[in-house]
Amino acid sequence: MSGTSGILLDADAVIGCPHGGRVAAATPPAGGLRIAGAAVATATHSWVVTGCPHTVDGVPVPCVTVRWTADGTGVTVAGAPVLLDTSAAQCFSAAHVPQGPPVIQATQRKVTHG
Repeated sequence: MSGTSGILLDADAVIGCPHGGRVAAATPPAGGLRIAGAAVATATHSWVVTGCPHTVDGVPVPCVTVRWTADGTGVTVAGAPVLLDTSAAQCFSAAHVPQGPPVIQATQRKVTHG
């Protein structure tokens, strides 16, 4: 791990789109590595956005998905790179238009395995 730091994201992380929608794992993270009982999130999980109120010229254009780019930490769970609160991500509309990065409210928690 050269120069990368951040807080591990898990299935219970509070994440929103830049317009106030709620981001959640569409494919819940699973596996043995957990943070306070919640599975660690990886780049292989799909993420959806609900409740985004974004409009353009009065037309609803909500965020519907988030794509993450895992940092090159070398830390993996079941071969998939883990997500950190510093991992690059972008929210997208249904037409795959980038709409800004997600907002992460992360807290440091104890990491356990087993």
